[in-house]
Amino acid sequence: MFSALIAAIWIMMPAYVPNPVAAACGGGAPVDFGKNWLDGRRILGDGKTFRGFFAGVAAGIAVGLLQIWVQGTPGFAFLPQHTVVSVVLFSAGALLGDMAKSFFKRRLGMDRGEEWRIFDQYDLVIGAFALAAVFQPGWLFQNLTLLILLWIIIITPLLHRAANIIGYFAGVKDVPW
Repeated sequence: MFSALIAAIWIMMPAYVPNPVAAACGGGAPVDFGKNWLDGRRILGDGKTFRGFFAGVAAGIAVGLLQIWVQGTPGFAFLPQHTVVSVVLFSAGALLGDMAKSFFKRRLGMDRGEEWRIFDQYDLVIGAFALAAVFQPGWLFQNLTLLILLWIIIITPLLHRAANIIGYFAGVKDVPW
């Protein structure tokens, strides 16, 4: 049971790292170029920037490459074995999932930073899993056991909340959610 918890954190690290790094390193040109959608609202908003996206993805990939480097050493052999492709998919997927959530929040008339329970916590998981399911389904289904998935469902909102509270007190986020 404890090893499945460690495996869940391990498998998700390339997806967990990009969001806080994107928030900390963001700014500059927004991904939607300041444009509005057909409904007259912003496509994504000012919080989704190219600098944040690329910094976040790069950080997730860096963490994932470190995991690949150590995964064959004693003490790490029981953990899911990341590949370069899985690391890229999880890192990019996490932020693409966040952008997709922002798109739908704008369509619902929700403001930037406004809390959207459940979706705010699991957007990165859905994005990471969706990209992996499309581009590397064999790896995903080989490494994602039911117990690991259960732990991911349990720990993701806890880690998300903790990271956001830290970001809020560090002055990186406007709200602690």
